[in-house]
Amino acid sequence: MAEQEKGKPLSVVIRQRLQAANRRFHANDNISDFIEPGELELLLDEVADKMKGVLDSLVIDTDSDHNTNDTARRVAKMYLKEVFSGRYAKLPAITEFPNAEHLNELMIVGPITVRSACSHHFCPVIGHVWIGIMPNEHTNVIGLSKYVRLAEWIMARPQIQEEAVVQLADLIQGKTQPDGLAVVMSAKHYCMAWRGVRDMGSRMINSVMRGCFLKDSNLRREFLSLIPKEDR
Repeated sequence: MAEQEKGKPLSVVIRQRLQAANRRFHANDNISDFIEPGELELLLDEVADKMKGVLDSLVIDTDSDHNTNDTARRVAKMYLKEVFSGRYAKLPAITEFPNAEHLNELMIVGPITVRSACSHHFCPVIGHVWIGIMPNEHTNVIGLSKYVRLAEWIMARPQIQEEAVVQLADLIQGKTQPDGLAVVMSAKHYCMAWRGVRDMGSRMINSVMRGCFLKDSNLRREFLSLIPKEDR
């Protein structure tokens, strides 16, 4: 941390870096380029301290309650290193290979189990994603597991589902450059199941169709028909 930054909360320092670079830092943005080595642990300390204040304001005696005396730090670690890690970790390394065999047939990956959180209430969003790729001779080929890693990186942030699938589609399209790309997500939102209307059965399903999936209704129909209904 630079000398002029000392004495400021680390969150303020990181925010100022982002603002100086004119970079957005919404809940579903990745800000890893503005966090220096070793700073995530310091940020965890700050978040834990502020989370302790939240628990105090909820009138929870964390000093004598053995169940919650370390909850503030556990929650801070959960947010920064697990459920919101897609904000703070860099894009996973993705090895790309040329389409040497000129593959040009429909490929589907899924169901990929994804875990996210509603950016309105920070309640879990859990479901499945299916990805359809129509490659061409110039398409970069990536390993099947890498689609899972990319999905996890995008979803491990406070999200709304409509924006999450677009972010994932943008990322995969940029990495593979296919003729067509389809992404479908089906998820249960615990901001509806755990609070509010408390409807345990509702799910949200949405899709992004690009290239030939958008133009060719037969291809789109084939992709959707190959997604098992029991997994949706």
